[in-house]
Amino acid sequence: MGIQRKTRDTGCPITVLGHDRIRKLKVMEYLLIDKILRSALKEDIGHGDITTSAVTPPNHKSKAVIIAKEDLMLAGIRFIERVFILTDPTINFRAHKKDGDIVKEGAAIAAISGSTRSLLTAERVALNLLQRLSGIATLTNKFVKEVKGLHVKIVDTRKTTPGLRIFEKYAVKAGGGHNHRFGLFDGVLIKDNHIVAVGGIKKAVALAKSNAHHMLKIEVEVKNLKEAKEALSAGADIIMFDNMTLGEMRKAVTITRKLNASTIIEASGNVSLENAGDIAKTGVDMISIGALTHSARAVDISMKLTI
Repeated sequence: MGIQRKTRDTGCPITVLGHDRIRKLKVMEYLLIDKILRSALKEDIGHGDITTSAVTPPNHKSKAVIIAKEDLMLAGIRFIERVFILTDPTINFRAHKKDGDIVKEGAAIAAISGSTRSLLTAERVALNLLQRLSGIATLTNKFVKEVKGLHVKIVDTRKTTPGLRIFEKYAVKAGGGHNHRFGLFDGVLIKDNHIVAVGGIKKAVALAKSNAHHMLKIEVEVKNLKEAKEALSAGADIIMFDNMTLGEMRKAVTITRKLNASTIIEASGNVSLENAGDIAKTGVDMISIGALTHSARAVDISMKLTI
């Protein structure tokens, strides 16, 4: 049997069989990250940065600083360092802040030096990624603060930018949140359309128990107390209360705890900074929020040459 570990770089759970296997999985993760970053650079650069090549001498050197233009929580610094190195391995990159740090407006995030052409060519991809991920971490941290002191976790969803999930879920972790399942492959979550497709919650859970791996927990999305009771009687391990009112949620939590105290309870749907605290007080274990990744505003970060 494998053991559950968390990778240092993404926080996503993976099953490993030993130290050699750990190393191989980390290498695969780095290869995936590099593949995405190379693709982003190729998209922006194409056959060459014609403006920079036209106005900047090939042997020109510069220094640059990356600056926060507003208060933010940082995420992605290790990835943007890689963007610069993939563009030009001779670039020197020195981070002043680390992921998860609160950075004040005007503070220097990193100092970079090397070929002026390389710095300018990598600038936009690096900033796009850092602004996006720091925006996710900043928003996540606001939700985490709203439920501070309460027995609940703020978790993300699969509502991520296609191709960037590994980065965006990392940013949620940097902001103090937690990751829900990474994809369709690592968790059973029976949603409304699954229930409609097979003809009911009881049947859907029975099929999942028969066909899914026996080590996996089974989660069922429910929209009312009747469905919650049906899911519990069918043997669901996790219940997701979807778009319930606070009153309905409190009743459902009480009944769920009485029927099976070990059931994990998740709340989802229409969660905001204004109501997250109230939802947490109903007694749920997790609050999943798609907005962490699909609606986070990119924060303002810039790079300035200091020559």
